[in-house]
Amino acid sequence: MWFWVVAALLTLGASLAILFPMLRAERRAADADAYDIEVYRDQLSELDRDTGRGLIRPVEAEEARAEIARRILRAGKAEKGDKPIVRGRSGRLLASAAVLAVPLVSWSFYGVLGSPDLPSEPLAARLAKNPANSTIDELVARAEHHLAEVPSDFRGWDVLAPIYVRMSRFADAANAYRTAIRLDGSSATREAGLGEALAAEQGGMVSAEAEASFEKALTLDPGNAKARFFLATAQAQEGKTGEAARGWNAMLADLPQNSPWRAAAEQALAAVDKQPAAMPGPTQDQMTAAASMSAGDRDAMIETMVSRLDDELRKKPDNPDGWRRLVRSYMVLGKKAEAEDARKRGMAALGAGSDAAKELDKFAISLGLTRTE
Repeated sequence: MWFWVVAALLTLGASLAILFPMLRAERRAADADAYDIEVYRDQLSELDRDTGRGLIRPVEAEEARAEIARRILRAGKAEKGDKPIVRGRSGRLLASAAVLAVPLVSWSFYGVLGSPDLPSEPLAARLAKNPANSTIDELVARAEHHLAEVPSDFRGWDVLAPIYVRMSRFADAANAYRTAIRLDGSSATREAGLGEALAAEQGGMVSAEAEASFEKALTLDPGNAKARFFLATAQAQEGKTGEAARGWNAMLADLPQNSPWRAAAEQALAAVDKQPAAMPGPTQDQMTAAASMSAGDRDAMIETMVSRLDDELRKKPDNPDGWRRLVRSYMVLGKKAEAEDARKRGMAALGAGSDAAKELDKFAISLGLTRTE
């Protein structure tokens, strides 16, 4: 009941605020015109007095009298209703009906489609509801409210973090996992979850920070399926498709048949089989082996392999893995300008705006290059 009373008062106030100026328009216009005519008549009387005292010459007095007469005529016409801005009675009635029709029509629609009798439910009441009757947003709000009051509850952060991932709130998920690790230490589940959130935040690209989290998870639990899957994914993104395939195959051999990670690994293997053969270029192992050589030999070997990879990509540019390897190789060599040039050439070759170009851009960002416009 109170809803309709308040709605009626608000609607009435808004309607009157529009109608009152419209109804008063003609009266204000008429009053203003009458005032103008009275002023002009006073001017004529004053002009006659000045002429009689000899203050104004007769010729000038006649000109002034003619100008004042013209102004009186214009004001008289407006007073009779010739002013275009003044509305007639029919126009005012039509405008009033239109203004009043808006709330009447809107109330009718709301009465049929709305829920005016639904009681209000503030945040405190929603948080106190039975969890079984709450929506996912209400459950998250309840957890966030609790953690704002008790931020040291690491179990609450453990519960909230994977929910954030499912809601695509990846930055919040990463923060929740970091908080749980800070409060209660590392675990395979937390480290793998943190790595997953970081990779999702980069659009699926496994950054160095995400890779470090997966490595920690495997140290704590060598059988952690999530960490194994994403580490193999990181190898594939670096161009080491053979090692990635071996990682996924080994993972499949250990997974139970009902594991949800089995389908993900099988799809990843199928995608690797469809990719073109890897181009020659330095792998991470070759880069590491080169560290034992003399400076001159090492630089010559790496430069040769990188140059060979660059040449092959110029001939066959439709190879996302090859462009990622080239960018990474230049970054390892400390040649940031060449890495940036490789990223630009690769994105252009893969098609500006394509998924492959976007993935190459995200991969370059994870290595330390700035985001492209």
